[in-house]
Amino acid sequence: MSELTVRRYDAADAEAVWTLHERALRDAGGYDEAFAHRDTDLRDVTEAYLDAGGEFLVGTRAGDIVAMGAFQPHDTDDAAVVLRRVRVAPAHQRADYGTRILNELEARARKRDFQRAELDTTPAQTAAMAFYEHHGYERIGREYVEAAETTLLFYRRSRPSASGSYGNL
Repeated sequence: MSELTVRRYDAADAEAVWTLHERALRDAGGYDEAFAHRDTDLRDVTEAYLDAGGEFLVGTRAGDIVAMGAFQPHDTDDAAVVLRRVRVAPAHQRADYGTRILNELEARARKRDFQRAELDTTPAQTAAMAFYEHHGYERIGREYVEAAETTLLFYRRSRPSASGSYGNL
């Protein structure tokens, strides 16, 4: 059995990334075909993430992409990133692949001097909520988004740093 290899996204990964995104969301009850057009960032990962100062990672096992995750610089907070698109293939969940992707994203954000990470998810994605809370993310808000016809839950990293302060990656 091969281990997970984490690496930066390459343009050749485009279809596999889209397939993983859709499969993982369907499995979690969070995919809605009517809103798939809002996932345009995944159709041009290089522009949406890499060229925008962010990061997009894939996790491969036996040559297949089975995990992924990304961050973008926050729109209004220069010290923060927004985590996006953390997904693990349903057949590979509970194998710590999500944790590996999350840890590597946080490490790369720290190397770029970002101090906080934020994210959003929906109430339907209970496993995602539990995952982020287990990894020290604190729910900081809730908002109904009429255009998307859904409620978003907002999280921020709240693990104490070595100095004991909160809010840092």
